[in-house]
Amino acid sequence: MTFCRTGRADPGALLVRSAPAVPTAAVLVLHGGRADGAGPPPALNLPALRMRPFVGAVTRAVRGRNVLVAEVRYRHRGWNGPRADAVRDAEAALASLREQAGPVPVVLLGHSMGGRAALRAAGDPAVRGVVALAPWCPAGEPVDHLGGRRLYLLHDETDRVTSARESWDFVRRARAAGADAAGIPMSTGGHAMLRGADLWHRRAAELTASLLAHG
Repeated sequence: MTFCRTGRADPGALLVRSAPAVPTAAVLVLHGGRADGAGPPPALNLPALRMRPFVGAVTRAVRGRNVLVAEVRYRHRGWNGPRADAVRDAEAALASLREQAGPVPVVLLGHSMGGRAALRAAGDPAVRGVVALAPWCPAGEPVDHLGGRRLYLLHDETDRVTSARESWDFVRRARAAGADAAGIPMSTGGHAMLRGADLWHRRAAELTASLLAHG
């Protein structure tokens, strides 16, 4: 089944970081971006660089379990209103993953705009769950497609870029829609998750690994 809105996989939407010969599961990492930005991400892409330690932590956490770890590549820097370009790229990456690895279970790990895109793309039948870090969850963000999914939203309540209160509201609405959702307050880190970074990396990796272990 192809869930990508374009009707076909885009191999350029998926950047594989670690791949066993025969994957039995996968983790897709989605970095942050901007509300608006039609151009491509810059060559020095700080939101993508911030996710590299998470990629490393997840790779270590699932070592020996035949898990493919990859990043979603965006064509555009911004979300861009109703176009939701980051969601389109997440869906293209999932379609590409299906072509490469077959119908393996997938966990999405996203930060900020990437967290919003991960939660939107979680209706894909392959997605087992989402770990969203300081996600952008504006009021009215859809939740009806999340029934049966496991969701973890991590947020520092001092974050001044995205709202922890909106994350907790999203968790409540997702639960009402049938998701197994949890909001996890983080004591420090702000939006960039720099203070207490080791805890963010460890907690994200542990939750991702636990989602893969859940049948």
